[in-house]
Order: sequence, then C-alpha cells, then structure tokens
Amino acid sequence: MPTPDQIDTQGKLTPQRSLSDLTWMRVGGPAEWFFQPADADDLANFLSQLDPDIPVFPMGVGSNLIVRDGGLRGVVIRLGRGFNSITCDGEFVTAGAAALDAHVARRAADAGLDLTFLRTIPGSIGGALRMNAGCYGIYTADHFVSARAVTRDGRMVELTADDLQFAYRQTALPDGWVVTDVTLKAEKGDPEELSARMDAQLKKRDETQPTKDRTAGSTFRNPAGFSSTGRDDDVHDLKAWKVIDDAGMRGATRGGAKMSEKHSNFLTNADNATAADLEGLGEEVRKKVFQTSGITLEWEIMRIGEYDPKEG
Repeated sequence: MPTPDQIDTQGKLTPQRSLSDLTWMRVGGPAEWFFQPADADDLANFLSQLDPDIPVFPMGVGSNLIVRDGGLRGVVIRLGRGFNSITCDGEFVTAGAAALDAHVARRAADAGLDLTFLRTIPGSIGGALRMNAGCYGIYTADHFVSARAVTRDGRMVELTADDLQFAYRQTALPDGWVVTDVTLKAEKGDPEELSARMDAQLKKRDETQPTKDRTAGSTFRNPAGFSSTGRDDDVHDLKAWKVIDDAGMRGATRGGAKMSEKHSNFLTNADNATAADLEGLGEEVRKKVFQTSGITLEWEIMRIGEYDPKEG
C-alpha cells in the first residue's frame, strides 16, 4: 500500500501539521498527516488508496475538540472551500459539511426557512450532524433528511436517519467516514422575524456564556441525557453547571486551565494552558462531582490524540 504522500491527489497533504491553531482551545500537538481534499472525488480517491491500517480522523473547525499535546497519529482530514456551499430549495436546505452552522442558519432565514436553532451552535454542519448538535430543545435529528459521506475505503454513500441512529450528542457514524454534505428540512417563517429571533439568541448567549474566552463550548453533557422521545434535558432542572457549582468547582484552576466564573460548564484556556491542563482539570471536576452528588458527568468535548510523553 502507498504511504499518504505517495497518493496522487488534487488536495493538499501536509506532514506533521500542528493542530493547535485549528482548535478553539488553541492546544494540541501535530497531525502525522493533514489532508485537505479538493472535492468529494478527491477525498474518495485518497481514502480508497490509503492503507486501511492508517487511522483517519475528520476534523471540523475544532470548536468542540481538545487535541492532546502528543499529537495525532494517522491522517486528519479537514474539509475546506470545496465543501461549504449552502443551497435552499423549497423547504430543504443542503449544506456542505464545512459550512458553518451560523452561516446555514442565516442563509436559511434569508430564504424564509427556520433553522434558527443552529445560529448559536459553534462549528460546522458536518460536526453538528456527527454530534447531533442542538439548542433550545431542538436537534439536528429533528430536521435531518439525508447526508452523503465517503467511507473509510473510499465509497460514496447516502445516509438515512436509521443509519445514523441519532442519540443525545452522538450518532452511529462509523470511524473514519467523512460526511460531505447534509440536507435538512425546515418550516417556513418570516425572514425578518427569524433574523430578530437569532439576534435575541446571540444576545442571551453573550450575556450568559464566556464567548470571548478560549473555550470549546459546553464541557460536559447535561446529566439527564437523551430521552426515548428525542427530547433531552434542555428544559430539565438537572444541569451540568448546577452539579459543578454544588461541587464547588466554579472557577477551579489547573495550570493555565480554568472553569469559567461566568458559566461553570465552560472549560477555558485562561493562561497558556496545555491540553493536559485542560483535560486534567475536567477530570478533577468529574471526580469532585461524583464525590458530592454521585453523578458521573460525561464529556461533551472530544479529546483525541496521544499524551505528551514528557507529561508522564
């Protein structure tokens, strides 16, 4: 099998590419290989020739991610301009996986389509699908029609809701599969009213969350989880921030990492933190919450890669 650099592609392949500047937390070591495909055909060609033993990790905009300090083995795939189109057709919106959630929400609103729940969700549509992202009690699953992806062995497939098995903050998308575009269905709405609603959502978010800090969004899932009806605990009294507060961990620090004073379920890179600082503080919070409430918090932020050997 050819090594990644021996595969003929139209995209860009970079060895030992640092990932720290590509994550919102600004931490992490390098990717062994970093591939930016030109289009879906280029991606399929690359994966079809790549040694099946080499792991593949599709990376969005790094909004919900901690890359560990030792970096990531295998190939990190990041979709770019060839995957960020947004089209509206009747009640359907089709967006390339690299299109930002906020851009999709705005484009839909301009077309009189209500996907306003996406406006305050950081990240791209590919990531929103993979994590079944949601806000205000509405989830990607609620609007999902279909998606297309390239499999680890380079086949192009169409995905249904049955394939993805949507659950709270997760799907059954196989490892190494790369979503290329997503089609959502939206109800009609007045563009001005939809725009005003999104403005209000942004104002509320900025008032309650540390949006100017280096964070990766909510650190832990709310304990109540995802119900069989498809609704989770967005309106439930049991919130992650509440059990963190009860454990006395609001404002807790480790190295350069800190649990936000403004919203205690936000882990922040407050002062040149390492990935080890951030993940270590998160684990301290989980331990303390379990000791005080018996609740095991589950990470919402993805942590990937190798630990730095120097960290022991």
